[in-house]
Amino acid sequence: MNLKRLLCVLMAAAMTLSLAACSKDEPQEADDQNPGVQDGADKTDDKKEEENKEDDKQDDAPADVSTMTKEQLLEAAKNEPAWGQPVVYWYDGGNCTSAPYLAEKQGYFEEYGIEVELLNGTAIKEALGTNSAQIGVSHIASLLVPITNKVDYTFVAGAHIGCKSLYVLNDSDYQTTEDLKGTNISVPNGIGNSDYNITAILLDADGIDPLNDVNLTPVETSACIAAMQNGELSAALLSDTYAYKMVQDGTLRCIRSLVDDDFQNVPCCVLAMSNQFRNENPAMARLVVDCVKRGGDWGRENPEEAVQLLLDDEKISGDFDMNVELWNQLKMGLTDDFTETGLRKIVEDYLRLGLIVSMDDADEIMDMAWNPQGYID
Repeated sequence: MNLKRLLCVLMAAAMTLSLAACSKDEPQEADDQNPGVQDGADKTDDKKEEENKEDDKQDDAPADVSTMTKEQLLEAAKNEPAWGQPVVYWYDGGNCTSAPYLAEKQGYFEEYGIEVELLNGTAIKEALGTNSAQIGVSHIASLLVPITNKVDYTFVAGAHIGCKSLYVLNDSDYQTTEDLKGTNISVPNGIGNSDYNITAILLDADGIDPLNDVNLTPVETSACIAAMQNGELSAALLSDTYAYKMVQDGTLRCIRSLVDDDFQNVPCCVLAMSNQFRNENPAMARLVVDCVKRGGDWGRENPEEAVQLLLDDEKISGDFDMNVELWNQLKMGLTDDFTETGLRKIVEDYLRLGLIVSMDDADEIMDMAWNPQGYID
């Protein structure tokens, strides 16, 4: 009897040890009401992994250069692909498009360690659109429509007002733009180009339909005077520099101008930049624009010195007094707010007049056309 009892005790002990061994090998199930340590550790690891992914995304995100100081921009620019290579600016001579040249001559690019190179002899739209030049100043009337046709550049700063006007013969009977209805008006650089667009805007401001009330026709600048004298043309859009002497000697008379009072709040020209350069080199783009804006400011504050510099370097022609007078009409160094307001008006006018036909939303066009970089504090 004692032997049987002993065998039962031994068998019970063996079963207890076996169950204990099994419990070590099997994972413990978490209590739904009180999650176990193993389940909590898994969730903590998942959370850390997600946080690490977010950190990686933040590391990969481009830095916001708009808030950077000068020192931070310089450090960031040194890591961009264009650093150490010349920034090419388009400049074909003249006072209207001279801000990048003035910036170079005043040493503003050199202050930032940026080398620059001048390009002329190539159309600015082609140069910027292919990134052969990274920046250049020219007419909104020339540059805006190609942006809506996906040519790859944008406007990054304003330049100035004025610089072109509608002229008639001084002894003609044409006293106002109303008198030009039913006549031929020359737009020298062709239908759809800047002279055409400027003339359309000037006429539209006086309630004249440029598509139906007049006939806009391309006649080369050098042939316009003779064409007006023989009656083929009533008027021609000309640069104020070109027409200046003929106004002085009584040959021509200005009938409408981009420097008239009602156009004082509208920019004529802008600084444009290659989108490829701007997107790949955001810090360097800000530095470059700051230099050009300072060049325009210097030109506005120092008209005599700027004119003399350009005369000495044979970038402009004519006499000193004429150039200073015309220079002061430009009001170089426009603010971004001024430029944005005026540019939006131009966009809306172009849409209304059918000068832009590939797009129909002013906000979308502004998003493409206007990307100001601002000054660096």
